[in-house]
Amino acid sequence: MAFLFPSNTWWRSAVLEVAEHLPAHGVVTAISTNALMEQLRLKYQHRPWTETLKLVYFCMDNPLRKPVSNAPDGLLLSCMEKIERTLNAKSMFSVMNALELLSRQKGLTVHVSPSGTTCYITSMMFYVEIQLEKDGDVMDVKLAHFEEAPVVCDDLVQLLSEMKAKGYLALQALEKDLYSMSLLDRTQDLNRVTEVLNGKVGHLLPRTGGTPMNIEFYISPYQVLEAELNHGSQVCGTKIVVTVEGTDSLHKLPLSPLIIDPHAGEDSNPAFLQLTDELSMDLPAHFVLKFHQPIPVSSSSIEEIQKLTGIQISGLKLAPLYELIVQSTLKEKCSEDLSTNKSCFFVSLPDHPKHCYFINKGSAKSGLAGALVNKIPFSHPKCVPGIIEILRHQVAYNTLISSCVSEKPINEDDSELVYFEVVPHKNTSFSVFFLHPVKENLACVVIDVITSREVQCHLHLNPQDPTLNSTDDFIARAVKRCMSVPVVMRAVFRNAAKVKADSETQDMDTEQQPGPQFGANYRF
Repeated sequence: MAFLFPSNTWWRSAVLEVAEHLPAHGVVTAISTNALMEQLRLKYQHRPWTETLKLVYFCMDNPLRKPVSNAPDGLLLSCMEKIERTLNAKSMFSVMNALELLSRQKGLTVHVSPSGTTCYITSMMFYVEIQLEKDGDVMDVKLAHFEEAPVVCDDLVQLLSEMKAKGYLALQALEKDLYSMSLLDRTQDLNRVTEVLNGKVGHLLPRTGGTPMNIEFYISPYQVLEAELNHGSQVCGTKIVVTVEGTDSLHKLPLSPLIIDPHAGEDSNPAFLQLTDELSMDLPAHFVLKFHQPIPVSSSSIEEIQKLTGIQISGLKLAPLYELIVQSTLKEKCSEDLSTNKSCFFVSLPDHPKHCYFINKGSAKSGLAGALVNKIPFSHPKCVPGIIEILRHQVAYNTLISSCVSEKPINEDDSELVYFEVVPHKNTSFSVFFLHPVKENLACVVIDVITSREVQCHLHLNPQDPTLNSTDDFIARAVKRCMSVPVVMRAVFRNAAKVKADSETQDMDTEQQPGPQFGANYRF
């Protein structure tokens, strides 16, 4: 920092001389650069060449800009505003990165000490020295004007602490509103599973100590059955964590609970107070619903969530949705890494031939793309019920597709296999193709997941093929009971086997009936 603010006057004259030759946009051509370098070398040849280089680089990196305001302390206020945006950073490294990014956006320069614990934000008139601890907490802030010694700035230190406190108040306000919403429609006999699947914010676990608030919003029927069979055990469904994170932009966050009356709004939704200046504050942060493990979400669901929250979900990489579901399922089910290109899976079921499922993953251009979502940002508690419902819908759909995925290899003695192909459709519907159990024609079951609680199914057969004794309503009820494609298809094949057995019995009875010409004991 010594070369930026020397006490002698040669540096100021050199800066002014170089600045006069800089174009308005701050870019120097090759010719003018060489001329300036030679002129500076001759005029200040008694100075070390390294100091001259530092001077030129500093001037070229800080082109003349329009003042932030007409006030003499406009740059200082701007710098203080940028510092505020880093208050919710989680580490010293993230604080430094945020300070550098925000300062350069405002035309300021950032330098970090060799130890990495001190940050200098500089301009032509002043600089701010920020001393940080290893965890990112602010130890001290010093302010120095031109040719003045730096002085401790208690106001800036206090401002940093106050802004962190404001973020904590916002999180507390959100948690209170979510808890109020969790009480909606709650009765004394309401069990946990019903609350998970139907509650406005699922099953809510308040924050305790260092453990953040958790929301459990979906659990599959198989998980419920497992909990019922194992008395005393409690199987956990899909959860998200409620927290707050720092951002590079400002968001208006509530500093106190906003729910007026949980039952006063339309459609049994709570009524919220308006976000006035007294109840909210612009903070460099937003609320976040964070997953323990990233989940595959379709691009249409992502767009729906972003439209609801008004905030973009960053860091998304689109890929075929079915490929993401397969990868996530294998990662969850397998202790070792398997090939991500695998698309043929073998599923074993009791008292039934093994199933072989081929999952047609499609492509990102097929219209069924998605991304792995790690967290969802938002700024108002009213967004949470809508986000929860979208996520329930997506996880229910993912559960059906993942039921066809298995890490089990085929055995050599598996002579009997029933083959199926799972083909994606638009939105949250898909088809399961298979050979008719009696004829050699293809049959198809179309499963459309309307919501996490509503499923529609349609069985399509060749008009000339015999019935499978499974109505659309029967298949839909079977899907809702188990949320497993292999279990549903086993039920369809069992019903078809009954029809086939009844038909064979009827044919045999017909053969055993006495003919009118040959007596009662004669059989064909």
